[in-house]
Amino acid sequence: MDEDAFDDYDRELELALFREYRDVVAQFQFVVETERRFYLANEVDVVRRDTENDFYFEISMKDVWVWDIYRADRFVKAVRVLTFKDVNVEELQRREFELPDELSLDGK
Repeated sequence: MDEDAFDDYDRELELALFREYRDVVAQFQFVVETERRFYLANEVDVVRRDTENDFYFEISMKDVWVWDIYRADRFVKAVRVLTFKDVNVEELQRREFELPDELSLDGK
């Protein structure tokens, strides 16, 4: 596979993932962002764990969708993440999510 074909394949995967995200986001209550992944979840618990010289965060999520191009199944029952980096948790409004027209992929 030449480099251009690989780039086209990768772009198609990203576009399909974005379309899936757009289709499922309204089913979730929280957006969780870590240094490695982006998640949609309906239950989130973040706990700061202190060690002798540092601290880390333990994030537990239930009913989760994982933003990952290469996963065959992005819907997961539960996820646990341990991280020393920043964690961002946002609660989504319980309304129908709509992309601005300029971000629409379907020309709507």
